[in-house]
Formats: sequence, structure tokens, C-alpha cells
Amino acid sequence: MDKQVIAECMKASFADTPFPEVVARLAGAGVRAYRADLIKLRKTYYDDAREAYDHAMPYSEAPDVAAQFSAGDVAGAVSAIQRREIGYAEFLKRIMQAGCASYGVYIGGRKAVYVGRDGDEYVEPFPAKP
Repeated sequence: MDKQVIAECMKASFADTPFPEVVARLAGAGVRAYRADLIKLRKTYYDDAREAYDHAMPYSEAPDVAAQFSAGDVAGAVSAIQRREIGYAEFLKRIMQAGCASYGVYIGGRKAVYVGRDGDEYVEPFPAKP
């Protein structure tokens, strides 16, 4: 895994680079999946082997994760960022307020899984490849 590209992708996300562009760069850097822990504000990136790389999320204005998970509110935040109505920091704020404690992005599986504190989840498939 190319840790420099991972760090650049973290910055790009917070600079509101579209998700498909970030995921393509991560895949090119050898990332197979990653998990965002919204309680610790850290992301862990995984390759196809046994390597993992942990990186802090630079989000100083993060709200607390709500106790109750609202799949509908998470889906609404996903739709808003896909339509480019909001940026990544606002997206994180909304999903945390919707009770999302973590999310996983599975590049090969083409989906993101958003999970609440009690294991409730919302699954968002990636759009079809162009």
C-alpha cells in the first residue's frame, strides 16, 4: 500500500474531491477496503495481504455520534454528497448525527456499509461503473 497516496486521499476527501475519484486513487495505491471509526476519528486501510495502515481523520469539529441509528438519515446524507450538495465534512457531521459510529468501504465489493453503535446498518452499493 502506498501510504503517501492514502494521506493525499484523506486531504482530497476533506477538500471535497468526489468519492469515485478518491476510491480510484486508493485502489491504485493497493487499498482493498477501509474502515472509518467515527468515535475515534480514525481510518484503517487494508490491502489484499495482511497489511493495514491507520490514519487520523483531521476533523476537529466532529459532533458526538448519536445513540440512535437512523438509516433514512444516513441514506439522505449519502444522496446529498452524491449530488454534490454537501462536502465530506458536512457528510460526516450528518451521518454522525444520524447515529453512524463507523463505516466500511469495500472497493472490490463495490459497497459502503454504515453501522450504528448497536449494529444497525445501512448498505449503499457503489454506482455502476461507467
